[in-house]
Amino acid sequence: MRFNFVTLFPNIIEGYFSDSILSRAIKESHIELHFYNPRDYSTNRHKKVDDAIVGGGAGMLMVMQPLVDTIKAIKTEDPETKVIALTPVAKKFNQKDAKRLAKSESITLVCGRYEGFDERFIENYVDEVLSIGDFILTGGELAAMIVCDAVARNVEGVLGNSDSLVEESFENSLLEAPSFTKPNIYEEKAVISEFLKGNHSKIASTKLNLALCKTNYFRPDIFCKVKGEHEK
Repeated sequence: MRFNFVTLFPNIIEGYFSDSILSRAIKESHIELHFYNPRDYSTNRHKKVDDAIVGGGAGMLMVMQPLVDTIKAIKTEDPETKVIALTPVAKKFNQKDAKRLAKSESITLVCGRYEGFDERFIENYVDEVLSIGDFILTGGELAAMIVCDAVARNVEGVLGNSDSLVEESFENSLLEAPSFTKPNIYEEKAVISEFLKGNHSKIASTKLNLALCKTNYFRPDIFCKVKGEHEK
């Protein structure tokens, strides 16, 4: 799967993918990353990519021309890519989005800076807008990295063991149940005894109950939606 990043600061993103699972995924060609800097496409003599907001307002806004020409250049190389802009003015990105986007051949993640995008860019050149939460960042690079990471791990071959995806949080609309490793007792705290008995049916039932408890405690908003489904 191909990920295109439109960013004024590609170095912020590149380092994240230089280690661990995603680095291996790149080396094994499960995913590939491409970077496009709007400054490289600016026709301004000083390579300027921002200007004052029409009608007044604090800060500057990313201007149309460099962004539009960047997208056009990407589309020349990768015509079927899905263009996604990262902005707080959007629906919240979630695990269902990650799995849905992982079925794509290519996505282009556009990282905002300053006060964001000229709305005409969103309307005419963007296929989808996503937010990672109800807060403001200094730029869209972190958001783009989060989306890329979440999507990439759902691409076939990226994780060494695809079963790792099965019991993760949000896969069954619940937070993941507590997990433990050896030793069975550490600082007088023991692993849940049912996990040690080898009865996989009871282990699964215990994990489900714990997942329900954890979801109810940390995310009552989710719990209210799924409680009835898991009590059937």
